[in-house]
Amino acid sequence: MPRAGSPLYRDQGVVLRTIKLGEADRIVTFVTQGRGKVRAVAKGVRKTKSRFGGRLEPMTHVSLLLYEGRGDLDVVTQAETLDHFRPVREDLDRVAKATSLLEAVDQVVQEREPNPRVYQMLVGALRALAAGDSPLIVAAFFWKLLSLEGAHPVLDVCASCGGDGPFEAFDLGEGGALCRDCRRGVPVSPEALSIMRLILGGGLAAVLTLPAGSATHEVEHLATHALEQHLERRLRSLHVLDRS
Repeated sequence: MPRAGSPLYRDQGVVLRTIKLGEADRIVTFVTQGRGKVRAVAKGVRKTKSRFGGRLEPMTHVSLLLYEGRGDLDVVTQAETLDHFRPVREDLDRVAKATSLLEAVDQVVQEREPNPRVYQMLVGALRALAAGDSPLIVAAFFWKLLSLEGAHPVLDVCASCGGDGPFEAFDLGEGGALCRDCRRGVPVSPEALSIMRLILGGGLAAVLTLPAGSATHEVEHLATHALEQHLERRLRSLHVLDRS
């Protein structure tokens, strides 16, 4: 057990990405429960007899013991797998969805800034993806992530004039749904708005049972567009989910 004031610390995290370092090491980026995004060196992880084995691959949920470095890199001294999400890894479509979740979190969470809610959301989304391939897992995650980031969309009145609708467009820059007179951004259907209200209003369990269809595809595309607009960059992994 690390002592108080010790440079050793324990945490739980999900591996977001890895890059090679030297001949045998890797730099692993985690989103952790207690410290936000952490980058750490895993020494010897690329060797055949590495004690870490496949525990430090992207998407893996791990319990960690780390040594706090003096710079921006810590050192992994112990890693135990909590969940490998094997059903996701065995399905290319689900791998693509999981990758987009990891990339979105990597862009949102800051290094050394605790964000336990995003960590919990990511673990929950990966568990849901392992349990079943709902067409709205990624979109729901993106909308909830935007809400946590302070970009919760207005969906019950026109985000521009405050009118009661009917709504014909959606623009995150304007704040959400827009009526006929204020419309700009992208078109939106009443069915898609209803799904978005469920996602952000506590009805996620019902949303994840919906079959794929025009409205679910619309919500997916709106979520992608809104998140990229918020981040002011394109998420590289999202093109593999594009059904247009």
